[in-house]
This record gives sequence, structure tokens and C-alpha cells, in this order.
Amino acid sequence: MSSSIITAATARLVDIAVEQDRTDAVQSFVKQETVLVDLETADGRAGTGYAYTIGTGGSSVLALLRDHLLPALVGQDARNVEALWQRLFALTRATTTGAITSLALAAVDTALWDVRCKRAGEPLWRLAGGHRQEVPVYDTEGGWLHLSAEELVKSALRAQESGWAGVKIKVGRPHPAEDAERLRAVREAVGPSLHIMTDANQSQSASSVLRLAAALEPYDPYWLEEPLPADDISGHARLAAATRIPVAVGESMYSLMQFRGYLEAGAASVVQVDAARIGGITPWLKVAHLAESHNVMVCPHFLMELHVSLAAAVPNGQYVEYIPQLRAVTRTELTIRDGKAVAPDVPGIGIDWDPDALDDRRVA
Repeated sequence: MSSSIITAATARLVDIAVEQDRTDAVQSFVKQETVLVDLETADGRAGTGYAYTIGTGGSSVLALLRDHLLPALVGQDARNVEALWQRLFALTRATTTGAITSLALAAVDTALWDVRCKRAGEPLWRLAGGHRQEVPVYDTEGGWLHLSAEELVKSALRAQESGWAGVKIKVGRPHPAEDAERLRAVREAVGPSLHIMTDANQSQSASSVLRLAAALEPYDPYWLEEPLPADDISGHARLAAATRIPVAVGESMYSLMQFRGYLEAGAASVVQVDAARIGGITPWLKVAHLAESHNVMVCPHFLMELHVSLAAAVPNGQYVEYIPQLRAVTRTELTIRDGKAVAPDVPGIGIDWDPDALDDRRVA
């Protein structure tokens, strides 16, 4: 038997509470349902991967893994990451493209990359491309929709004083003037150099988004994120042609072809591909390279502990989003130095899980 043959594949579900209230225009982030996959190979190597939901569906992802995907892994060669992704995708063809299948594939794929990196003795950022080790970081944790303008200003100034290059403000209040006033307060406080991202979380209609963009434009937003439903490619293309604000999309997209459609239509100036929702590291890299071919930067959504390594790996990785969520279940934290997130330099995907903390939060 080859030393790289998978001898065991298991999955578990862990609930991780949010560190503070998080609200946007359409929902509240109640908890992170975290699905973890653990793999072992014949030579004793182990890898752990994960995916997440923000409150519902975790048990469905877990069932798909246990009932269909994990049994197909045992006996396979862990080195064949691309072949295994395609094999598992084929097993679930009747449920693709969709969130639950992509999340399940992501938990497996990140575990396989964890094993791959450990076998090679290399960190993920280098094995996935090795472009650089540090990536600029922007703060989202201080920009939630329920926060007052005063609180937004305080958080933005704190980030600026720490050397961070950007902050994000959630938009989608009942009237665009409210969003504009909040953005104005932050812009006047931080000056012209700080990047201020805005995020509407798919809350707008074809008409309301035009009013929102016009109201925000005077304050120079770095981008307007997910203004329309994620499957409305033509709507985003019309918006991109009508506003000077770059349009950012990707966190709610689940296949490579969706990204291709956006890029070919000129509907995305920023790609925010999420490794969990796209199906893992393997398709994440394909999206990043596709975006590079369109001269579009990649600023991945959430999962900063994983995305720091992926954004560092590719030449068009522009930003890492700061939302701390794994601190309760890991033994180390994301390193930020001089306003930049530093990709871990240890072999593997770079997440040092705390087994006891995970067990304490395990869903029976």
C-alpha cells in the first residue's frame, strides 16, 4: 500500500459563537456552524479541512459528507487532489451547483491540501503559488449595519492608526441618504487615503441600487459589494456601466462558471471568491487565475485564517478581510504586521486547531 493512501476519513460539526453582534441589510450572523473533515493516510499523516455556514444548514453538509463523500475517499491516494475533487463532484452531480455540495467538497479539499502541504513540508501560501507572504488587511468587524456613525468613525480611525489600508461599512438602510451620511462621517474623519469598502449584501433592486450608488459616489467608496442578487449578472453589468464605483461580487457564488459569466460580462471589478463556498482551495485557485486573466483583483470573503495564505499565493491577491471567528478554537491567531496579514509559514494550511476547544463545541 502506498504511504499516501487515505485510511480514515471522518467529519464533525462544531458551533462557534460570534465574538460580537454582526448585522447587515438582510441578516444577522448568529453563529458559525463549522464542518470539519479529518483525514489520515497510511504513513500516519493527518489533515484537517473545514467549511462553514452562518447559522443553518451545517447538519445537511455533515450528512452529505458522511453518507456519500467520505466513504468514497477511503483507499484513494491523497496526492491526487484534482482527481479526488472531480470524483466527489461526480458523485453529487444531481445536487450541483449548490451551496451544500460546495461546502462539503470544500471541507474535503482543504483537508487534502493540508495533507499535501505537510507531505511537501511547505506552507500553503508557497505551495499554492508563493507570490508573497504578506497581504494588506481591511477591517469589517467595525462596520456592521447596526453600529452608529460615531461607532463607525471610531473603528475606522483605530484601523487607520494601526496602519491598515481599508475598512468596510455595511449599507442598506431604509433610505440611501442614511447610508451616505454614515459614509460621509467616516470619510471626513479618515481623509482621502483610507480605502472605504461598502457592502449591500444583495439587498438592492434594479432601481434602488442606482440611487444608492449615486448617493455614495461623492465619498469615494473603494467598491460596492454584492449590491444585487448574486445570480443577476446582467443587473450587475448595467450597474457597473452606470457608476464610477467598482462592483465587487463573489461570496455567494458556488462555481467557476458563475465567475466566468461575471467577468466576461464586465459585471465584476473585484472578485471575492470564498474557499468554502466555491468548493475548496482547488477551485479557489482556478477562480483567482481566471480573474487575473481579466486583470481583476481578488479580495476573498471572510475566512481570514485560510484566505491569508491563498491571497498571498497569487499575484492578484489584493486584500484579506478581517473578521475574527476562529480564535475560540485555535491556539494561534492571524498575525498582522504593519497593516498586513502574514501567511503562516508552517507546513499545512496554517490553522492550529485546539482539539479540546473543538470538542467542547461539538454538536452531538
